[in-house]
Amino acid sequence: MPERLINHLTRFVKVPDEDRATILRYFRTVTLNKKENLLEEGQVCQANYFVLKGCLRMFFVNEKGVEHTTQFAIENWWMTDNMAFQQQRPSDFYIQAVEKTEVLAINFESQEQLCARFPQFERYFRLVYQKAYAAAQLRIKYLYDFSREELYHHFNDRYPDFIQRVPQYLLASFLGFTPEYLSEIRKKKRS
Repeated sequence: MPERLINHLTRFVKVPDEDRATILRYFRTVTLNKKENLLEEGQVCQANYFVLKGCLRMFFVNEKGVEHTTQFAIENWWMTDNMAFQQQRPSDFYIQAVEKTEVLAINFESQEQLCARFPQFERYFRLVYQKAYAAAQLRIKYLYDFSREELYHHFNDRYPDFIQRVPQYLLASFLGFTPEYLSEIRKKKRS
């Protein structure tokens, strides 16, 4: 399964065969059950997570106790609280398994050592973060530009795997509406 990470790396940078085993030693495998937390609000964010199998979500809980999902990650996606990870400070978020999930975790010190030993990782992480940042910018644009119904259909068209894998209440939380409203949208015929 760790070959999944190597395959992902080689999409962005060159990884010599003789370095692959050494690279993988910087990571540890973590297996999570459904609804198990990798990170909780207030904990120092110790690791960056690469999803081998399964699905993660990042969320926060507002002052009324309502959960708001801000991000999902499926196979070959990274997830962490970037600010808390980079500054090694307590997180404002939770990271939780949506389904049984297996990740490769790399702690902050190990990631720094990996980048120092294998300079191509600086490029790799830059490219990965640029893609993630661009996706976040588009999501913000869509939140302003699209009606709620358009937002759901756009997400459905773009990420059909999520619609099948993510429970409706989590999808509603991510899209910014109630599960009941999402149910109404799904019942309507698309024009």
